[in-house]
Order: sequence, then C-alpha cells, then structure tokens
Amino acid sequence: MRPLNTPPTPAVSAPADDTEFRNLLDRLSDKATADYYNPFTTFDWPAAIPTDELWMSPELLSCHGTELMDELSPAQLRALSRWESVNFYSLNVHGIRELLIEVTRRVHTPGFELPSEFFHHFIGEENDHMWFFATFCLKYAGKIYPDKSVRLPEAPRDPHVENFLVFARILVFEQIVDHYNVQLAADRRLHPTVRHINRLHHQDESRHIAFGCRLVHLLWERLLDRGLEEAARHELRSYLGRYLTTSIESFYNPAVYRDAGLPDGFALRRRLLTHPARQAAHAKVLHKTTGFLNRIGVFDARR
Repeated sequence: MRPLNTPPTPAVSAPADDTEFRNLLDRLSDKATADYYNPFTTFDWPAAIPTDELWMSPELLSCHGTELMDELSPAQLRALSRWESVNFYSLNVHGIRELLIEVTRRVHTPGFELPSEFFHHFIGEENDHMWFFATFCLKYAGKIYPDKSVRLPEAPRDPHVENFLVFARILVFEQIVDHYNVQLAADRRLHPTVRHINRLHHQDESRHIAFGCRLVHLLWERLLDRGLEEAARHELRSYLGRYLTTSIESFYNPAVYRDAGLPDGFALRRRLLTHPARQAAHAKVLHKTTGFLNRIGVFDARR
C-alpha cells in the first residue's frame, strides 16, 4: 500500500454513458439503504462464548484434510477452532483498514464520479465490519492478532494500473472472506453470535463483490483500450498471483498454533502449506476469484 501522505493519482473510471454500470450502482445503493442496520444496537454481545464449543467450522481449519486433523484431541480441535476464528476476524480488521484507506483516497476524485455515491455506502459498511470484527476479538480473546502478512513489492506506478490493482486486491480479499462467511453463517454447530457476524458480513459483501466484479472488469477493459503491453500484462498477472498466495498463507498463523497449544508453529505452518489436501482446499477457496480473473482475461495469456 502507498503511504497516506501520497496524493491521489488520476483515476480510470467507467464512461459517463455506461448505463449498465450506473443501473447496477443504483440497485446496489438502494439495497444498501434497505438493508441498513446499526451495528452498535444490532449485536447482543454475550458475556462470553463457551470455550468448550467450536468457534469455526472444522472443514475451514488450516489442518483440515491432513493427518494432523485426526491426531488432534477434541479439546485441541476446539482450541484450534477458537484461535483460528480470532485470526480470521483479525485478518478482516487489517484487510478492511487497508481497503478503507484506498477507497477513501478515491472517493469524489476525478474519474470516480460515477461510483462515489456507492463508495459512501461501501465505506460506511466496511467501517461497521471492522468495528464488529475487532469487538469480537477483543471481547472474547483479549487481542487482535498483529498483521504479519508479507508485503509485496510496490505495485506499478502507472496510475491506471495502480487503480486496477487496488480494486482487484479488494475483490480478492472480499471473495476469500465471503467463502468463509457463507459456511460459518450456516453452521449450526457454532455459537449464534459467530453465525450472526458472518451472516451480516455476507449480506453486505454480496453487494460489494457485485460492485467489485463490475468495476474491476471495467478498469481492465480501460487498460486494454490504452494498449497494455504484454510485458505489463505479465507483470500484473505475476503481482496478483503473488497476492493470492500471500492472502491464503495468512490463514496459517504460527501464533494461532502456539495459542492452541500445538508445538513448533512455524514448522507446522510449512508442513500444512505444502500438503496436497491443503493445496486442494486453497483452489476451492480461490475458485470464484481465479475463475473471474480468467474469464475477463487477466489470468488468460491468450487474451
């Protein structure tokens, strides 16, 4: 991410006569208004969430499908689910903070006139999400895991490329998170508060993802219209590929394994990341994202 004191770069936006995009923005803004809730009054936070219950679906744990899953005792499984849940919400806090910085830098700037009205809904909802994810972590775990993600090399400096990559990263982040939200919201083994948080987040993210898919596609088309060279396309593909990898790897947190009482968290992380079952799980989590990026031609070298 670029530093906060960096002035906004010129933007690339949809053409003013893009009726389809304008209609989508109107529908999403109307839906955001209809679905509005006050997060400060919506949640009835219990005093505690029992630690003898699952806090995350076992199928979403970072060891699912591996030998370790069978080696864990029921108590260890519950502990791991508790701390991986806290890690997931911590990742949301950090990810939302970054996307808010980038979107706020672009609201009501030249080239983003058309989506700026929806940006206000987006910014307000994401701020609410960051608050309730942080509240969950602090109230029930006493901490938010620090952001330990590997920083990628800075994105290309061309402002048009930078705008595309910003919204592509936001879309990747939201689609990965939503994969978890959908399953957690539907899992009746989990505490009602856990299900409620994930259900509300999915409700809002479904709009954000619809918006993000359209905007990313439009920004990609503008890059192609400007004559994006093959070398630049390769650089974009490589950058986003690395971003997908680092995003998935953030779910394997040695501090989580330590808090769950599992020894040698760094070695365990390395072991799990290379396990064939986990590679298949990663592909499942990223299926919608990679499918979309292939479909619009970002990951397809033939287009």
